[in-house]
Amino acid sequence: MKILIVGASGTLGRAVQQALSHHQILTAGRNSGDLRVDITDSASVRSMFEQAGRLDAIVSATGSLHFGPLLETTAANFRIGLEDKLLGQIDLALTGQHYLNDGGSITLTSGIVSQQPIRHGSNATAVNRALEGFAAAAALELTRGQRINVVSPNVLQESWEGYAPYFPGFEAVPAARAALAYVRSVEGIANGQTLTVW
Repeated sequence: MKILIVGASGTLGRAVQQALSHHQILTAGRNSGDLRVDITDSASVRSMFEQAGRLDAIVSATGSLHFGPLLETTAANFRIGLEDKLLGQIDLALTGQHYLNDGGSITLTSGIVSQQPIRHGSNATAVNRALEGFAAAAALELTRGQRINVVSPNVLQESWEGYAPYFPGFEAVPAARAALAYVRSVEGIANGQTLTVW
């Protein structure tokens, strides 16, 4: 398969790239990779797909969120997650479907807080739940045998030091374990599903 991985330079993205390395991989990111893309800019997303050409799978392991106390959160803070992780990934799916071969797949990334909210994580919970809802609905309308899924990983062991204060009592998972769910989404038959790695 020819697979585009957006966010391939991150901790999760590197693990996904390794897990799918038996395929032809194209990487994309804001500052590194085979292609450059700003997922908050639709023109940038279109340009990336034009350069990538026809694809068998699109994997997104990217997206920024706002973490902070609800009492101090502003609409501008909230837009960080809405415009980046939510609309950015949705744009990858909406635009990417037109570059996807018959039977191709799209895999987006949410996170455990979609179902298990944490303190200071209202933006993350809202964005992740919305992504999962989008995929469930989009799966019903995709054509030509195309599929879409979301992977929802727990906090990663490799990122635990920075995120531990937000996740008391959570058991972090290795990035390599989370990456297996992306393999299942790309190579399997799931459609409209949220694949959890908790």
